[in-house]
Amino acid sequence: MIAVCPGSFDPVTNGHVDIIARAARIFDEVIVAVAQNSAKEPLFTVDERTQLLKESLSHLENVRVDSFNGLLITYVKSQGATVIVRGLRAVSDFEYEFQMASMNRKLDGDVETVFVMTSNEYAYLSSSLIREVARLNGCIRDLVPKNVEKALRYKLKNFLK
Repeated sequence: MIAVCPGSFDPVTNGHVDIIARAARIFDEVIVAVAQNSAKEPLFTVDERTQLLKESLSHLENVRVDSFNGLLITYVKSQGATVIVRGLRAVSDFEYEFQMASMNRKLDGDVETVFVMTSNEYAYLSSSLIREVARLNGCIRDLVPKNVEKALRYKLKNFLK
């Protein structure tokens, strides 16, 4: 069974890696799909986020990284997947995720959404919080993969003055 784990991953956090690794134990193949969301202004380009994910997830044999634009459900079907994996950190995430899962089910009833609860150690993490802490020179060492910390520090030092 093929599952798609979509997100903006700007940047990928250890919480994302945790959810993806756990999904990889459940499904035959997990496609991590980087969304090209024009409504957001990402720090990293789609290509940069895709590369950071590939490096961060290289230890997971049944995971591949891709990007998509447009409706998630269209992308899921184009990949032959039947499951969307979404991570939940707290009850506050559930309302939005439930809405999205309901719409996806309306668009295609053959695709299921599976929610995976984040590990407690990552329950407070979000990409926006990581960006903010990094901007203020806070320690993000245990919050993101090493390659992501390096890329984030480089990006903030050289491109955002």
